[in-house]
Amino acid sequence: MSLVGFEAWAELAGESPTSRTEWAAVVAAWSEPHRRYHDLAHLAAVLGLVGELAGAATDPAAVRLAAWYHDVVYDPRRGDNEEVSAERARAGLRGLVPPERVEEVARLVLLTAGHDPAPDDANGAVLCDADLAVLAGPPETYAAYASAVREEYGHLSDAEFTAGRTAVLDQLLALPALYRLPAVAGEWTPRARANLAAELALLRARSGAS
Repeated sequence: MSLVGFEAWAELAGESPTSRTEWAAVVAAWSEPHRRYHDLAHLAAVLGLVGELAGAATDPAAVRLAAWYHDVVYDPRRGDNEEVSAERARAGLRGLVPPERVEEVARLVLLTAGHDPAPDDANGAVLCDADLAVLAGPPETYAAYASAVREEYGHLSDAEFTAGRTAVLDQLLALPALYRLPAVAGEWTPRARANLAAELALLRARSGAS
């Protein structure tokens, strides 16, 4: 069963015609041509990791649904993608899952704007850790991720992108913890911090050279 296929979706939202229509719309959104990193492959990766980490969540189904919606709206030219994605989840899931779960999904989607869940937020920890797992990949995987993000912001000049990307990296490095789940934090944190620091140094070197 595909992680992004209808069968996986139907386990969470049912098999009704309305559910199938919503699944198709969500998949279409993740398939938009301007996406280079925030695409179906990223969605599948996050869903896979959420599945592995779901034992730590208090509402695994809500976390899985939040993964489906966390970047369902992704326009690099706007700064409110998470807010609009959360509203998209509220609209799309209405009538498919209980209202309290819809609200939890929306709350979790909003958390991915800053990746800073509260210490007692198990659902938020699972989603945010899965979303940021790419930061802890091997250097070549991280480099491919960073390059894909740069492509998504092709409308920005190098100077504009460097300023914005530097701010994002600084914000991530300033988090109280990059990863919240003990099962992954010990292994992932040093690798992620090394990757972030290396990219930051490269950006600052390029900025200084220019």
